[in-house]
Amino acid sequence: MRSSADFVEWASALTPDELTEPFTFVVDAGGVLRLAARRSEHVVCAGGEEVLSAGEMSFREESGRWEVEEVSNQSTGYCPDVISWPTVAEALDRIRVQRPSGFTHEVVFRRCRSCQELNIVREEDFVCVFCGEDLPPSTSSATRTGR
Repeated sequence: MRSSADFVEWASALTPDELTEPFTFVVDAGGVLRLAARRSEHVVCAGGEEVLSAGEMSFREESGRWEVEEVSNQSTGYCPDVISWPTVAEALDRIRVQRPSGFTHEVVFRRCRSCQELNIVREEDFVCVFCGEDLPPSTSSATRTGR
């Protein structure tokens, strides 16, 4: 989605049933928002390239204007940090879609330094569910490559 016209054309082709589910999204390295059906893998949506952010997003049309209803950084393919929100906001602003002030659902990802397994941190419990080791309190990068 490079423009408002691109988004409106894409959204207009959707059925009401399709709009009931969130969509897979990525913001590619050029800052362009890419959207795909929820069942699509983020890495496929991005063409296997690195991204600035990724997750799931749902839309609704309100008084003739499109807006983001919900948006998360939930992507186990890329594991984007919550600090990737500004790139999502910029991509949505570029195509003139109303948006919230941040992710409506934030997912915190950490890779265990000991066993290398990916963890989703729940309730600020930074302990690896696979080996019990402490997880890093922060990430070094919001951008990940796909697997």
